[in-house]
Amino acid sequence: MQKAFKYLLNLFPRTFLIRVSYLVRPLVAFFLRGNTYTDPIDGKSYRKFLPYGYERIRENVLAPGTLSLERHRLFWLYLTNETDFFSKSLRVLHFAPEQAFLKRFRALKNIEYTTTDLNSPIADVKADICQLPFDDNSFDFIICNHVLEHIPDDHKAMQELYRVLANGGTAITQVPYDRNRKITFTDDTITDPKERAAIFGQYDHVRIYGMDYFDKLKAVGFTVEALDYTATLSAEEINKYRLPKGELIPLCKK
Repeated sequence: MQKAFKYLLNLFPRTFLIRVSYLVRPLVAFFLRGNTYTDPIDGKSYRKFLPYGYERIRENVLAPGTLSLERHRLFWLYLTNETDFFSKSLRVLHFAPEQAFLKRFRALKNIEYTTTDLNSPIADVKADICQLPFDDNSFDFIICNHVLEHIPDDHKAMQELYRVLANGGTAITQVPYDRNRKITFTDDTITDPKERAAIFGQYDHVRIYGMDYFDKLKAVGFTVEALDYTATLSAEEINKYRLPKGELIPLCKK
């Protein structure tokens, strides 16, 4: 399965494969139906999930129905079980909106939902995260997951997130990080996509965060909790939902 997946990634552009996946996923979901694993986002169960990855293909992680990954399902469970996101009136800003969430969040009547991205055609507002076109204190809830590792000046981006977040608001800013690395590693001279993939984990990443990531968020003014939400779940739940055990969710408060 890994070899076949890598072959497809090399043979076709990733954007093409994503488009194709949306056409064939109902068939794939039907073929993989079962009771072993459940995607909490749509509540559907399967005998297995699909593989996914860049340099390292991870088996059994991509839910066929929503195309959610481990971090998406963890985030959804946290929002559902621990917040009033689905019931409270909130002004929400969502960066680079994930397909697993986009339609579901747009359908919510309780939130004023704005999406933004520098390049994505599906975003409401085309904007540079380092120079956002929003007033101070504009949003009660910000979702900015797996974005900052792409941004050369991530400190400026963090400052902008803090600026547009309202007092008392929450920002969730997940990034890929190396738990064994104390200090974030970046090197602006590394520009080759293959070299970036080998060093940073993906062709368009510009750094690999260490455990000082949470201190970087604090440095711009946030009060930060590094939440291990999987610690509140049973081993059976972690396996059933295919979650990243021990992954820390950065909960940023202003």
